[in-house]
Amino acid sequence: MLLSQRVLCKAALAAQARGYPAYWLCAVACQRPKQPDTQPVVRGSAQPSSGQGYPCAEREGMGSMGETHVIGTRMPRADAPAKLRGQERFAGDLPVHGLLHARPVLSLQAHARLNGIDASAALAVPGVVAVLTAADLPFSGGGPPRANESLARTEIVYAGQPVALVIAESEAAAEEGAALVEILADDLPVVIDPLAAMAPDAALARVLTKASEDATEAAMHGVAAGGVVDAPSERLSANVSGRTHLHMGDIAAGFAKADVTAEGSFSTAWVHQGYIEPQTCVAIPNGMGGLTLHASTQGLFRTRQLVAQTLGLPEDRIRIVAMPVGGGFGGKFGLVEPLTAGAALAVGRPVRLAFTRSEDLLASNPASGGRIEVKIGARRDGRVTALQARLVFDTGAYPNSPMAAAAFAVAGCYHFPNLDVRGYEVLTNRLGPGAYRAPGNPQASFAVEAVMDDLAAQLSMDPIAFRLKNVPVEGDPRPDGKVWPVIGLQECLQRLSTHPLWQKRCAGGTATNGRYREGIGVAVGGWRGGLEPAAAFCNLDPAGVLTIVVGAVDLSGTFTTFRMIAAETLGIDYELIRVVSADSSNAPIAGGSGGSKIIYTVGQAVQRAALDAKAQILDLASSVLEAAPEDLEIAGDRVRVKGMPSEPAYEISIARIAQLTIGLGARYAPISGRGTGAQTANAPGFSAHLARVGVDLDTGRVDVLEYVATQDVGRALNPAAVEGQITGAVVQGIGWGLYEQIVHDDSGQVLSGSLMDYALPKADVVPPIETVLVEVPSPDGPFGARGVGEPPVIPVAAAIANAIQNATGVRPTAMPMTPESLWRALVK
Repeated sequence: MLLSQRVLCKAALAAQARGYPAYWLCAVACQRPKQPDTQPVVRGSAQPSSGQGYPCAEREGMGSMGETHVIGTRMPRADAPAKLRGQERFAGDLPVHGLLHARPVLSLQAHARLNGIDASAALAVPGVVAVLTAADLPFSGGGPPRANESLARTEIVYAGQPVALVIAESEAAAEEGAALVEILADDLPVVIDPLAAMAPDAALARVLTKASEDATEAAMHGVAAGGVVDAPSERLSANVSGRTHLHMGDIAAGFAKADVTAEGSFSTAWVHQGYIEPQTCVAIPNGMGGLTLHASTQGLFRTRQLVAQTLGLPEDRIRIVAMPVGGGFGGKFGLVEPLTAGAALAVGRPVRLAFTRSEDLLASNPASGGRIEVKIGARRDGRVTALQARLVFDTGAYPNSPMAAAAFAVAGCYHFPNLDVRGYEVLTNRLGPGAYRAPGNPQASFAVEAVMDDLAAQLSMDPIAFRLKNVPVEGDPRPDGKVWPVIGLQECLQRLSTHPLWQKRCAGGTATNGRYREGIGVAVGGWRGGLEPAAAFCNLDPAGVLTIVVGAVDLSGTFTTFRMIAAETLGIDYELIRVVSADSSNAPIAGGSGGSKIIYTVGQAVQRAALDAKAQILDLASSVLEAAPEDLEIAGDRVRVKGMPSEPAYEISIARIAQLTIGLGARYAPISGRGTGAQTANAPGFSAHLARVGVDLDTGRVDVLEYVATQDVGRALNPAAVEGQITGAVVQGIGWGLYEQIVHDDSGQVLSGSLMDYALPKADVVPPIETVLVEVPSPDGPFGARGVGEPPVIPVAAAIANAIQNATGVRPTAMPMTPESLWRALVK
């Protein structure tokens, strides 16, 4: 039951009553019975009139849809029943003999010289086993900066940084002990304002230590910019930890050709990923110098690599078991695992570290904020001529902000013949950044889409028509100099242009009632898509069930889609397929579950493994049935001779084939398919959204009343799962736009360290959300699929901002657009 249908299960209603965030209710997919979709082009409540083919089916290499028996049906998530019934077991539920509990001691100072700790009172607490500092951890110094500084060594660089770790026999003893540890440190100047921190004479966020970028982490999320780093021409402080420059054409000539220009300066806040389950890990020493970690992680192999590098151990000494993940959204890629592993080795017993909600808000890795300045020029005919942008991202205590991705995204949704985009990443004394769904892109969209709307107003053009004149199509240059492949942004905007909600705006049908005004806004967003090699196995077990083995982590129902891919490829019943994830010691390689790439990359490997297994099944059946493999077909639960009646002489069951490959004296080799792949071409996904809002002029309160999201999904392999992804992303985007922010004061203290102070959108503020799935197939994705998780969060805040401007005439320039900030703008 999708949230967009305004139907909630009892568990979701109970969660809503307790005030939990709305997108936590989107954590499981619908349980409706599967139904075939009859419209292959555009799915959702707004269907095409003809219902014929893809909008771009005539393009070279696209081909036609073809008949499918599983792909395209609405399939319930296989993992949903256990989650809905509370039967799923997460890392925090794992029973382990001899388990110790860890509680971090967090710094109250944002920047200080660490002289030591006084742990005497904590050690006197019954049940406390040890109080560990950085010197007690068996770290080699070979890991990334954040992992190496899992506990502060000589310098505290943000308020909330773990300084010590209390290990105890019970959670209560660990908590009591942590409260008694005294941190001995001398204050250093606190750096909070990233703009001021760029000045050559600015105080430094790091005085005693240095930190370099974790390039592997950035690449895994698909956030490399592809730009160049110029030779330094500006005098900047050492706080500037990274720069990028995207350049195309002649920017001065481009603006000289412009008849109109628009520009703006926009700020965005730090935002937490808002997952249900906090950061959690259980580390178990094996007695031989190695460890097994049961982790809430999005990346099996990335986590193993991080832990091995940090401990200085070979990767084969580290075994990672990926537990079910209670939400990640980019934030769970090995943050607490190195610390938990080091603690377990230090005390020689199993250790569990599970952050509390406040610890997660104070010491995790949220999305960073920053400031974006944008200027765009256009001709009278509506063609843009130039874009100039300057981005400053606050990267907190560690380099790794999504500045590079934002620099690309600023120019990525339109064809700017001349552009100049400069990005800067600046260290401050805030907590370190992490990825959050489409890293850097919601911030970029908020800025660019505002300026595009302002340009359309100056030109007296319909905002969608103006965008349609400038969106890129296949073959156009990207901001990094490469060319765009087949993309569907144009088709998404065309769908919106004829939608009744947009027609209502064009007809001037928005409401005005004294202090309450309504407006409708549009915005677009796009994601390049991630790339990582992947492999998969497809084995026929003795019961006649085909087991797909992958090394990926199932965050959003991807294993259900893998089952569908395998069933469609083999021609076998969906019920005869299962998908399992092995641990890092025996799983086939796969990238982290992030960057909208798992179906695109691991799905390709699953498809190839199924094809390999199918060939083996047909080859074995050909020997039994005495028919050529090409004269056979798999249908349901058996292999049969094409065109012959359903009689034993002409068919053999999959279960019988399995029996022929096992046991003493079996004549046939086991069925074991293998598939590998290394996608080299991105499959970008684009979305275009409409928002209708109501604004209370007296209070600045904004209500989102209606929402429409169109998205090019390539092909919706499981429409229910795709719609769930889009619905959840829209709700998260509403949080970005109107509610969420991690607030620091001038001394670096976090003022929003609990859900009492950190506002998340609840179910009562979520409008009806209409999803329209546009299918422009990717040439390389399995059955034409693209990644779908990142694009739908990108335009949400921008669409809401443009709707507010349409309603009030006031341009919001800060995200989130809180009632206070909007009220102040309204009364100016």
